[in-house]
Amino acid sequence: MVLLEEGRLCIKKFGRDAGEKAVIVKVIDDNFVSIVTSSRPKPRKCNVNHLEILGEKVDVKNKEELAKALEIPAEKLKLS
Repeated sequence: MVLLEEGRLCIKKFGRDAGEKAVIVKVIDDNFVSIVTSSRPKPRKCNVNHLEILGEKVDVKNKEELAKALEIPAEKLKLS
């Protein structure tokens, strides 16, 4: 099973988003990914050591599915 992949649901362990659900929207390299969370829905860089990877996966191209996983309205997401 590949853990670091687009669409993987995870929990932030550190930082101001600690304890919140996050979704990986892009894998940058072995140490960093781009994520969105419910409180900060704009993609940003995050160290993979700050994430607890969960077994669930969502389609990052489907805004409705992504918003449902983060439990926020779809229009709040700022994906390009």
